[in-house]
Amino acid sequence: MTNAVQAGNAAQLADKTVLVFGGTSGIGLQAAIQAKQAGAQVIVVGRNAAAAEQAAKDHGFAGWRAADVTDADSLQRAVKDITRVDHLVLLAGTFVASKVRDAEVAYLRQALEERIWAAVHVIRALGDRLSKDGSITLISGSLADRPNAYGTAVLGAASAAMEALARGLALELAPVRVNALSPGPIDTPIFHKALGEARDGFIEGLKQTLPLHRLGTAAEAGAGVVFLMTNGFMNGVTLNLDGGARLV
Repeated sequence: MTNAVQAGNAAQLADKTVLVFGGTSGIGLQAAIQAKQAGAQVIVVGRNAAAAEQAAKDHGFAGWRAADVTDADSLQRAVKDITRVDHLVLLAGTFVASKVRDAEVAYLRQALEERIWAAVHVIRALGDRLSKDGSITLISGSLADRPNAYGTAVLGAASAAMEALARGLALELAPVRVNALSPGPIDTPIFHKALGEARDGFIEGLKQTLPLHRLGTAAEAGAGVVFLMTNGFMNGVTLNLDGGARLV
């Protein structure tokens, strides 16, 4: 980030509490790091307690929590002692991929549990502790409007639902701002894990078709999250951050 952007972010986030679900790796971790650099008190939440604790230690975060985002009670426990949240970031979620005729319904349902219902449970658990002049950032993904035939129909539907949820909550929770980040091909652990053994060949082919001939970085996507937190007039929108992938 440029010095001017960093200064602007610092003015917006100084002494603010930022709570990042999915903040132990990938985009969430980068968003947490950049928010801390801008002066925020950052608390990261991950499924694995050891990983969350280590991330907080490595990067000097204000705190960490462990929670299963598909478990309402676990989410309630994770936030119960946090007195105030200025910016809530919900980036947790696995890559749920299987064709609807092949997979167990419980597995496919996980895509919605990890996104829609996790967001509902966290927002309800925080209640009035979520600052009225703060924000919520949700995660969707390019599958929301660029579906494919490789077992991602339900995940794409869940991603599109997050964008609709952001628009609805922007009205329901006003003046709290609510937005969604829709990343395209970003070089993150979950992206590589989803591709499996075909990863290297797929990525090389993808690079040839993308306008920028590369994947995005987690840091670039994390900067998108910080932008949605700090721009006070961004509300009810989906920020597409895909390097132009939607154009090809």
